[in-house]
Amino acid sequence: MPLSESFAAHLASGATTVCRCWALVRTDGQVFGFTDHDRTLSFEGIEFRADTGLTARALQQTTGLSVDNSEALGALSDASLTEEDILAGRYDNAEVRAWLVNWAEVGDRVLQFRGTVGEVARAGGAFEAELRGLTEALNQPQGRVYQKQCAAILGDAGCRFDLTTPGYATERSVEVVEDRRIFRFASVAGFDDRWFERGRFRVLSGRAEGLVGVVKNDRATGGGRQIELWEAIALPIAPGDMVRIEAGCDKRADTCRLKFQNFLNFRGFPDIPGEDWLMSYPVRSAANTGGSRNVRA
Repeated sequence: MPLSESFAAHLASGATTVCRCWALVRTDGQVFGFTDHDRTLSFEGIEFRADTGLTARALQQTTGLSVDNSEALGALSDASLTEEDILAGRYDNAEVRAWLVNWAEVGDRVLQFRGTVGEVARAGGAFEAELRGLTEALNQPQGRVYQKQCAAILGDAGCRFDLTTPGYATERSVEVVEDRRIFRFASVAGFDDRWFERGRFRVLSGRAEGLVGVVKNDRATGGGRQIELWEAIALPIAPGDMVRIEAGCDKRADTCRLKFQNFLNFRGFPDIPGEDWLMSYPVRSAANTGGSRNVRA
């Protein structure tokens, strides 16, 4: 973003009134503004608060495709950035914009950084967040993997399965919970044993609203149903909180075809030969024509 003539003249004057401002937009739509100035500033519909204790280290920028990066440091407080929200992952991949601003005339500013929040570390009531530039997206693997199992995530754009289809999810209130990881229900009728294994466990209300776990075990017992997650929900979850439990997929072709009737969208290669074909050899009882190795007499 180029400097305006007035801002360039101000910076060239040698006596400046500049500060830094940051805007964080979480994936849930929440917007937060911070500044290292001693009073609150406002522009672009965002209020940049001065009492947050947030500061930033030097910004590293390049002219090539290397990733621009920086770090943000600050104190955790109930009014802005809380340890609870960071622990819950609510700032993961949040959008970040950083400006150099003339605090005496906020119309004079320049956008210096745009990217996302990376790794966040917490210690002693403070946090340190890595800020990653836009070119970080180029570091992600591209294309499809040549493998037997499906490469899609159930319900995503590649899978295309509609998880609102009746019979593939249930919403209910928590009844019994242990260690925020094991949930017991008196009855979850209409679903086969192990139906939800590898499925998503979404919290719809309470302090942990918006958090998602992955189902490790799903067992129908004489006393009801027990759902066990791979990892405990990061925030407290209590009886009465609403959750949504979605069917799981083990990414096999047979599961896609029989459980979800979605084989047309299967994103794997189920017919590639396995490792044992390397040890195969001609046999007298079969046709040695160079045809399919899967055909045996």
